Amino acid sequence: MTSTHRLPLLAGLPLAVGSGLAIPVQGRINGALGARLGDGIAASVVSFSTGLLLMILISLVLPRGRAGLASILPAVRSRAFPRIYVFAGGIGALFVFAQSFTVGILGVALFTVATVTGQTVSGLLVDRLGIGPAGKKSVTGIRIIGCLLTIAAVAWAVSPRFSAAADGTGAGAPDAGPSALLLPLLLPVLAGFLMSFQQAMNGTATVHYGTPIAATLVNFVAGGLVLWTAYGIKLAVAGPGNPLPGEWWYYAGGPMGCVFIGLGALLVRSLGVLVTGLGMIAGQLLGSLALDVILPAPGTVVAPATVLGTILTLAAIVLATLPWPRGAFRR
Repeated sequence: MTSTHRLPLLAGLPLAVGSGLAIPVQGRINGALGARLGDGIAASVVSFSTGLLLMILISLVLPRGRAGLASILPAVRSRAFPRIYVFAGGIGALFVFAQSFTVGILGVALFTVATVTGQTVSGLLVDRLGIGPAGKKSVTGIRIIGCLLTIAAVAWAVSPRFSAAADGTGAGAPDAGPSALLLPLLLPVLAGFLMSFQQAMNGTATVHYGTPIAATLVNFVAGGLVLWTAYGIKLAVAGPGNPLPGEWWYYAGGPMGCVFIGLGALLVRSLGVLVTGLGMIAGQLLGSLALDVILPAPGTVVAPATVLGTILTLAAIVLATLPWPRGAFRR
């Protein structure tokens, strides 16, 4: 088994936050591409395909990429890790599906809270079961408090979008009763819940491949197969959408995905799944805030709750990663 070096917390956590910055940028790009094409599935296929092409290029050009590429089949054949880990990219495809099909029903704010809730809860579970390469991590009171505080902080940060939706001044969920929203709400919760398992699978694969480059490549291959299959069905049923745009920036979403998938696969061995996920959530909020300030969408207003909720999220992550006396608040 090939190993990768562990990073100290002070180096790994800023990288997790930095990788999370790419998520809202990718979302903004893919959202614009989906609107331009008139087809959310086609936009997802384009995003995954450009990411896959980039990972193939990196794997062929870089020495570590070629070494990782050569280790994929031997690792899978020898069952160095469960073979189902190869299909971790399918979870990414599920997240894209959830984003495409439920944001219009739930609104961005409710979708964000649902996915963060699922991811935070499963981060605790995955660390407790020791599925990731960092091994088992106890469920302590301080980690539970940090998770609950993160969910509350994210809800606070996106609360202005709830208000905008209620006033009819921004994108959000249409008027619907709780029963009508229950089923659509379960999909992003499930997608968020499975994201921690995806990070654990990619992290374990990275240890055996010796590089996150190979794990990221396999992730894009699996997710791309799922999305191309779905797109083929869509073409047969509804036909193609609009032609591809000529502007280069529409195709930058895939490379953004390479950044946070690859760094996530690298960092879970050092930080664990929960802390890596919390760091990415903080980066996602910081990136969204920066976009709203620098490149605001029409009708965007940066509210105090968004700023304060983002700061509280950072505080929750610090709390969850603080050293704590052995045995304190342990469950």
